[in-house]
Amino acid sequence: MNTVLRLLTLSLAVFASGMVYAVSDEEIQKSFYPYNGWTPTADGYEPGAVVNQSNVEKYKAILDEALYEFVKNGWVEVQTAATTDFPLSDDYVNATKQHSDGVSLNANGTLNGYVAGRAFPQEPDANDPDAGQKMVWNYQYGFNSGDSESIEPFWWTYRDMKTGKTERVLKFSWHFMNYNHRVTFDPKPEFDNNPAEIFRGIYTKVLEPFDLKDTQLLIHRYQDDTKRDDGWLYLGFQRRVRRLATGQITDAFLGSDLMIEDFEGYNGRVSDYNWTYAGTRNLLLPFYNHNEQNLSADPADDQEGYRFVDVHGKGNCFPNVTYQLRKTYTLEGTPKDPNHPIGKRVINLDSQTMTMASLVTYDKKGDLWKWFPIGKTHSSNHIDRNKGKGVALDDYAVLVDVQAMHCTTLQFKSIITDDVNQPGLFSVQNLRKSGR
Repeated sequence: MNTVLRLLTLSLAVFASGMVYAVSDEEIQKSFYPYNGWTPTADGYEPGAVVNQSNVEKYKAILDEALYEFVKNGWVEVQTAATTDFPLSDDYVNATKQHSDGVSLNANGTLNGYVAGRAFPQEPDANDPDAGQKMVWNYQYGFNSGDSESIEPFWWTYRDMKTGKTERVLKFSWHFMNYNHRVTFDPKPEFDNNPAEIFRGIYTKVLEPFDLKDTQLLIHRYQDDTKRDDGWLYLGFQRRVRRLATGQITDAFLGSDLMIEDFEGYNGRVSDYNWTYAGTRNLLLPFYNHNEQNLSADPADDQEGYRFVDVHGKGNCFPNVTYQLRKTYTLEGTPKDPNHPIGKRVINLDSQTMTMASLVTYDKKGDLWKWFPIGKTHSSNHIDRNKGKGVALDDYAVLVDVQAMHCTTLQFKSIITDDVNQPGLFSVQNLRKSGR
């Protein structure tokens, strides 16, 4: 009888924590190195092709839904180049090999047994009702910024899409840091003194213009995905810190086209949305080598002579970069909150890096609302300080509001470093100190 009870107890424990499947070395290799002996193809497509208004129907299947509309309308042409490998850090790959066998989904969709690396390196299965949930966890715990990233300079330019007029330029310093699940920078795998159990900190400070100077934003995301993020805003002109209300993450941030929830493509809790895997496609994504692009004429950083990716197309709202045909996982997310302004997010994840390469959002009526591509360059094809870091670096982004005919272009220099990113930077006390 005792043996039966023990087996029953064990069975219930396994059921409660979700099924755990062994991950083979072959599955991990295919996840991180999909272009080892294979190149994505599409009917009629050859690298180097220029996709424009005259031939867009030929290439419709390899364009995301928003980009197809923009090319069809004559707003932009898409230059293409050969698909290249974007290998991630060996530290992250090895963490996946070491820990992915123990990862499963809890009944509420949160993770069980996650330590570090890619949570679910297996190929998504269309017959698995949890496939979307698993892929979004891969994104949430991806290596998008490594363990720690600083972005400076970082320019946000507000543009009238109809006239091309530049309305305003904001200049920021921006920082991201993981408190745990770290694989590269010490301490690994986590900071010991983290009583609040923060997973990730985001901190930004406005440097210009004068009327917004010293405005700061701090966000804490917690290990417990069911716990709401905490956010604080320091208003430079008021010299005071105030806590962000929950609804403010879906308001326009500092008059831009971005919501706080839009940062990095999706800056929210996994549990705030219902996620569905919508299939695997070969799509043209903005992956490229930074130093081979049409860069802006003037250095953005005199110290290193760094130049931003330049813009072109209607209203100067599109990046002037080459796109590659890449294996892509498409996720659809619908907010659980009926009062949320978005009807649906369609996230196109690059399968090799699990980074969001394009986001298409729809309003509650189902109409196209916004497009948010994030251009990626490999860290080995960027400034010297990033070489060897094994990161698909954020290199530019733009948020196009189709309905308002307006855009915010984001041009920046990403640096994978822990030079200044320590817990003290991501504290409310630092907001007050830095704002004086």
